[in-house]
Amino acid sequence: MKNRWMIVPVAMLCLGLAAGVAAQGRESQLRTVRGIVVDKDENPIGGAVLYLKNLKTLTVKTYIADGEGRYRYSGLDPNVDYEIHAEHRDMASQKRSISSLDGRREITINLKVDRKKSDR
Repeated sequence: MKNRWMIVPVAMLCLGLAAGVAAQGRESQLRTVRGIVVDKDENPIGGAVLYLKNLKTLTVKTYIADGEGRYRYSGLDPNVDYEIHAEHRDMASQKRSISSLDGRREITINLKVDRKKSDR
């Protein structure tokens, strides 16, 4: 009887550790997309607005590039395709795809804002 009560805390500890490892595994599979937004002369554009579209749910996340034109989206689902582009004033970059078939966890996409928004 005494041994049975010792098994319960050990089993609870094992279950807790297994749940923690599973959660860490899911988190480590999430992806990050980062890059720099530049103008046609390759100068960084601070304050450019980035649009990241989830092609499964069609939701769009926006981000404003820092003063050096850098941006970063993290926590992206590896099983979803995304589309990203940048805009600054009346100019925009080409839309770029991020495929769920791309197995990289860290993806770098630099965007060049060099065309009128209506040309996209």
